[in-house]
Order: sequence, then structure tokens, then C-alpha cells
Amino acid sequence: MLHDPLVPLTLPDPWPFPRRQAQRPLACREGRDLPGLGSGWRVCAPAGDVDLGSAEGLPGAFGRGGILRAGDAVLRPYRRGGLLRHVNERTYRTSIRFAAEYAVHRALWEAGFPTVEPLAYAWRPHRWGVEGVFITRYAEGEPWPRRWDLSPRVLPALGHALDALCHWGLWAPDLNATNILLPPGGGILLIDWDRARFAPAPDLRARYEARLLRSLRRLGAPPEAFPS
Repeated sequence: MLHDPLVPLTLPDPWPFPRRQAQRPLACREGRDLPGLGSGWRVCAPAGDVDLGSAEGLPGAFGRGGILRAGDAVLRPYRRGGLLRHVNERTYRTSIRFAAEYAVHRALWEAGFPTVEPLAYAWRPHRWGVEGVFITRYAEGEPWPRRWDLSPRVLPALGHALDALCHWGLWAPDLNATNILLPPGGGILLIDWDRARFAPAPDLRARYEARLLRSLRRLGAPPEAFPS
């Protein structure tokens, strides 16, 4: 894949995670059907294709709704939050936002960061703009808010991951407790990199901590879930 200007060319040194094999070059195919979401999609994926099974709802998923599992993949339609969703829930002016999330997510995956594998993004015309879908590999696990009892294991791993993000200069505004997945084998996976961007700043760690605290308070987390 050609270098995306949204992503730094090199990793910071030292970097705590072993790198994964790079994905194949990105290519796009027109007129694809997506399970549960209809036809007419332009799908952009490594080598231009992604293998999808039949669609079913994903039980227990947090978010704004509409998340589907299709075989070994998860399809997350882009949905707006806040008051704007009542006026314009899923129409975006261009597909740039979807492509930007894929570029950042792919960089994290190839860098060995604990996240799910990005598979593709897709978009099609909708009203006066486009609508989009982000596609990742399905990973077993439960969102942290459903397993507050595992917080003693989560907090050290989360602190380690946040240190790496700050060292690389990545700010992810949607990183909250519901986007922390706990695999059955241990560790954590951080998901959903929508609107994330590389913007090095000295206060990144403080911003992450403030974002996490707001999320924990809103979810009614127990005391053991709060960083000391």
C-alpha cells in the first residue's frame, strides 16, 4: 500500500509490541453486496476482496446499533451520535472519514498493537453524500463493562497500551470503556478507531485518562475499575 499521509512512516523507538506481517495492497471493487446491508457498495480491502458469510446481529455489542456479524467478520455501519443523529444519522459528505479510519487501524494492526484485524471499508451513495461500513475480523471476547470483575487485569494492560499510543502520538477520541474487549485467553483488545489521528502532543495521556474517567462514570463502573 502506498504511504498514507495520515500515518507516520516509522514506529517510535522503543516499541513494545512485535510487528505483524503487512497486509496486501489495498484495492477497491464496485457493486458489491454486503450481507444484511444490500447492494451497490464500493468495497476497499487488501487485494480488493473480503470473505463474508450470512449476516446476523451481534449480541452484546455496544455502540449506536446496526452492528452485524457475517461469518468471520464484523460489519459496523457508520452512525452519527448526539443531537445530529436526529437530522442526519448516516449520510457523510465523502468517504474520507472511512478511509482515514482504515489507514490508522491498519497501521496499528501491522505495528502489533492489541486490536482486531481490519479487513475493509465500504461506501455507497446515499442522499446527498455517502454512507459507510467498517469491516473487521471477528474476535471472541466481552466488552469491559460486562466484566468489571476483571478490572485488576485490564488496568495494567490498558495503561501499557495507552503509553504506546501516546509515544506514537495517536489520539483516539472514541476510546472508552465500551471499546475495550476482553478475549477469553487474557489481555485486552482496543477497538473502534473512528476519528483517530496522529497528532503528537504533551497532554495526550491526560486527555486519554479524562476520556476514560468520563466513560467509567457514565457507565456506573465500580471503584475497582478506576485507575489509581
